Parts: sequence; C-alpha cells; structure tokens
Amino acid sequence: MNMALRRLPRLRDRSIDPRDAFGGTFHVNESFSQLETAYAEAAAGRIPALPPCEIYCHSLTDASILGPAERKAGVQTLTLFGLHMPARLFEQDNERARAEALRATCASLNSVLAEPIEDCPLRDADGTPCVEAKMPLDLEAELGLPRGHIFHRDLSWPYGEAGTWGVETAHERVLLCGAGAVRGGGVSGIPGHNAAMALIGRRPGADRAG
Repeated sequence: MNMALRRLPRLRDRSIDPRDAFGGTFHVNESFSQLETAYAEAAAGRIPALPPCEIYCHSLTDASILGPAERKAGVQTLTLFGLHMPARLFEQDNERARAEALRATCASLNSVLAEPIEDCPLRDADGTPCVEAKMPLDLEAELGLPRGHIFHRDLSWPYGEAGTWGVETAHERVLLCGAGAVRGGGVSGIPGHNAAMALIGRRPGADRAG
C-alpha cells in the first residue's frame, strides 16, 4: 500500500514522536507467535486476521519526493508492505480478497495507533483517499513479478550442491542474481556476489588463480 497522508498518525505510545517512530522500518504485529499464526491462517487458505506488516516513510528521509506546498503543509508518504498474503488467496476472487485484506491490514496497523489510519490520507478532488493498494496478482499483471512475490519465489535453505555457488539454473548461461537464489539472503546482495564468483570460476585458468 502507498499512502499520501495529511500528517503522520498519532501513536498509542504518546511518549514517542511519530517522526522518530516512522523514521526507520516500523514493524507491526511481527512477533514470532504473530508471524506463526498469520502463516498458519494463510496456509489454511484464509486472509490472516491480524496481518503482520512493515511501514516505511520515505518522505522523512527524502523530502524532495514532495512538492514545496506539500512539504509546507506537513504531508508525508507511507508505504506498507504486507506479509503472509500469498497469491493463492486472491485467485478465486481478487476483488473480494482485496477488500478483506485491506480491512484486516488497516485493523492490524490501527492496533498500534491512537487514531484510525483511514482518517489520515489526503483526498483528491473527488474526495477519494490517496491510497494505492496492490495485491499479488496485480503485481504479477502489472510488473511481471512472479505471483507478486518480492523474492520471485519462496526462499530456500542456503545449501547448494557441492562445488556450486547456488545461482545456477538449467540454462548454462543464465545465473540467478535475485533473492530467490540458493543462499539468497533477502536483499543482501549475496546472489549478485555469488553469480560473479561463479562467472570468475568459469574463466580459463581460473583454477590457477591465487
């Protein structure tokens, strides 16, 4: 979800300045037990009742993404990344599942706020909240992102075949450089390093390199 807000929402913990709270990655309902429960619900074919999510306020770190008038008015942007929302939950009826996912996600976020997030977005000339919500099937259709999966596929255990870098595919000249590679490491950059090392290892005489 991408949101343009009139201002940052107030937190339940009034001792924390919202600018400090939203200045980094804001984790919502991501304890181990909450992640485990949400995973089990998604695995059973249901939208999680309390979806774990993460929030990023890019305008706090780069105000240039807003115009001068918006900066002066205190406008902020908020991006929410939802977890345990696999594409299969949206296949039967994407619009119905979208509405349910939005309701559940807003409720999850509101559980740590002192006011509903629904009260904070800017509105356009027609009075529509400035909120963009993309579900996995939307991301696949619009961006070509397989199943809307940010890592392109499920992550695997970091064990490859002996003597490989974990980036090989069935095609000799195609190596994986994204997080879906074995030893993917999320967004660590490890696959790119490993793909480069695999290429270096293929150079004539590479086995003699010191």
